[in-house]
Amino acid sequence: MNNMNSMNKALLLIVSATAVFAQNAPRSEFEVATIRPSAPTPPDGVTAGVRIDGAQIRCAFLTLKDYIGIAYRIKLYQVSGPDWLGSERFDISGTVPAGIPTSQFPDMLQSLLEERFKLKIHRDKKDFPVYVLEVAKGGLKMQESAPDPDLEKADAKAPVNVTGSGGSQGIAVNYGRGTSYTFANNRFEAKRFTMELFSANLERFVDRPIVDMTNLKGTYDIVLDVTQEDYRAMLIRAGVNAGVSLPPEALRLLDSASVASLLDAIQKLGLKLDARKAPLDLLVIDDAQKTPTEN
Repeated sequence: MNNMNSMNKALLLIVSATAVFAQNAPRSEFEVATIRPSAPTPPDGVTAGVRIDGAQIRCAFLTLKDYIGIAYRIKLYQVSGPDWLGSERFDISGTVPAGIPTSQFPDMLQSLLEERFKLKIHRDKKDFPVYVLEVAKGGLKMQESAPDPDLEKADAKAPVNVTGSGGSQGIAVNYGRGTSYTFANNRFEAKRFTMELFSANLERFVDRPIVDMTNLKGTYDIVLDVTQEDYRAMLIRAGVNAGVSLPPEALRLLDSASVASLLDAIQKLGLKLDARKAPLDLLVIDDAQKTPTEN
């Protein structure tokens, strides 16, 4: 499972698409932007992320597929295109024009991808097998996160630093401003998570997307304990969902994999996952250049 060291690159997409840039806004462009191929992965893994510091935005070690997901505010499984979209990695740096909020980063990224990669797309619909996350019949059994006076007083314009790391020993993602999670030692532990963010992260570890239908608007501290067998399978599944190339012996473990202990842990919170089919948006990549035009 050495190649699991690269799985974190897809987890950071969730941060950008779901948590930080959820707003819709008029289309904007970077004042200046550069795109460079990422350096090779070091043997001990890599830290990928999106950092916003004032007018500067820096993204590291993300694939073109990741960037497409961020730009169009969709998840990786909703992007359909050639396999190389999920393997070629790039670093992007950009300067936001004066007077433009950084929340418009996805729109600026759309313009950049279309210009430099000659990206051409169309939209479609497709039925996907999904899990629907709902409140169980017995009602919710967890409390909202306790108020944090320091977070309430924090400067909303302070730099946002989104980071993640992962390997065979587990995964950690920090969204900043008190929101983070770890998945290690048979435990998923999240701090100050919305249900939307919980669904988006949890689906990385299972065999189908998760659609949040809880209608819960608060933030929660969440702990899920799973068996060693399910934990191992969930880490492998995260690698598969991130497009990581794993050895056949690891993939064979998924043939008999179960998420029974995960379902039990979710049930203890007063929630449930229900397997269904649902039509979801699909972004089809009709054309894209492997090498971006010069900066």
